[in-house]
This record gives sequence, C-alpha cells and structure tokens, in this order.
Amino acid sequence: MNTTLPCALTIAGSDPGGGAGIQADLKTFSMHRVYGLSVVTALTAQNTTGVQGVFAPEPDFVALQLKSVLDDFPVRAAKTGMLFSAEIVSAVGRSLKGVAFPLVVDPVCVSQSGHKLLQDEAVQALKDKILPLAALITPNRPEAELLTGMTRISSREDILEAISRLQDMGAKAVLLKGGHFTKTHEVTDWLGIRGKEPLAITRARVNTTSNHGTGCTLSAAIAAGLALGMEVKEAVEKGRDYLQLALEKSFPLGRGHGPVNHLAALS
Repeated sequence: MNTTLPCALTIAGSDPGGGAGIQADLKTFSMHRVYGLSVVTALTAQNTTGVQGVFAPEPDFVALQLKSVLDDFPVRAAKTGMLFSAEIVSAVGRSLKGVAFPLVVDPVCVSQSGHKLLQDEAVQALKDKILPLAALITPNRPEAELLTGMTRISSREDILEAISRLQDMGAKAVLLKGGHFTKTHEVTDWLGIRGKEPLAITRARVNTTSNHGTGCTLSAAIAAGLALGMEVKEAVEKGRDYLQLALEKSFPLGRGHGPVNHLAALS
C-alpha cells in the first residue's frame, strides 16, 4: 500500500510565537494529513502583543530555498504568506512561474497589531508577479482595498466589484474574507470563481481574543485541501470549517491576541 503523503508548501515568514506564519501553516498541513514543506521569506521577532522586528534574507537565498524544495519534492499545492519586499516578491514569482500545482496567495500586508509586513513598494510587485499565478487569493477587506485601489469596500456591490478587479489582475478565484466587515453575530466570506456566480460562505462569529494567525491558518487549510485533490470550492468550505473549530476551541495564551487552536480536532 502506498502511504506517501501529498506535499504542500508554504512560502512565508516565521512567527516564533507559533500562531501565524510558517509555524501555523505546518501545523495546519499536519492536521490535514499532508506533508509540509517551507521556504522562509522573513524572520520576525513577535509575540501575542505585537511585532518587535523583521529580518529578511537576501532574495537570492529565498529563491535558492525554493529551488531546493521544487527540485526534490512532488509539491501538490503551495501557499504564500508574508513576502515583505518587492525583491522577494519578484524572486518568488520567477521561481513559481510555470509550476503545475495550484497556488493560494494570502496577501499579508499588516499584522494584527498594525505592524507593516509588506513594504509599500512591494504592493505593485505582488500584483504584477504573484497574482497572475494564483489559483486563489484570500484577502481581508483592508488588503482587498489596498490591492484594488478602492477607498472602502462595504456593500455587496463593492464586494463583487473588488472580486472582479482582483480576477482582472489574473487571480483565477478570490476569497474575500468577511472578518473586517460590520461586527454582527455572523461572518460572511465571498468566494468568486471565474465564470461562476460569487458564493457567500457564512459562519457564526466567534467571540475570542485568541484569533492571531486566522488568515495564515485558513489559507494553509485551503492549500492542504488542494494538495489532497479537492476543487477550490470544497477546499475553501472545508478550510473555513477547520478555522471555525480552531477559533471555537481556542484558549488564552500570552498577554495579547493568542493563537487559534490548530490542534482542536484532536480533542
């Protein structure tokens, strides 16, 4: 019997607190029974109270990490997270051009504590070099506003326009996350797949301060689903269910915004 696990790759920054970044991604991959690979784009000094510093390796070394992984492992899906600089964005884009596996792009721009994780000059590079490669992009509202140039996304019409603009940039599908919209008892994410009517995915809002790394966790869960052979819609819905449980079973850790519970399904 072949027991080989599908391989999924995260290209992202490191979070020493384990709630976000490659640490969150690798936990999520393991919980979905896929083998996790990682390329580190930045080292951060951070904890639950915020980000204290960022150190980025040379772009050529990021590209070398990526080449080493792609030359030796059968990657079935990948995701990007924090890419930090225009030079790193460009290096990753060149390395991923023409790959056969689906790419989930989490356009990480700002940490939950407000620390900038994508330099201003990198935004255009992200639109030019990475979005055209994306099987799915997973922005929250501020990220979607930044990428589309829309002043404020609030109404259903705004949401559909943002999805359309992001697809025009090359993304095959867009998941516009609803956590930053009006605070109600529900959260609605909008999934726009090219050629199909946008789909509303609604879950109960979880009242917790342990919500650090939600975007990383969701995009990693979706990438894991794609590595397992799911279509985008199924991977998104199952990924959203995984995040929901991780939020519902989260617990206080640290003095600020603690991590979601990536291991919730084990209990």
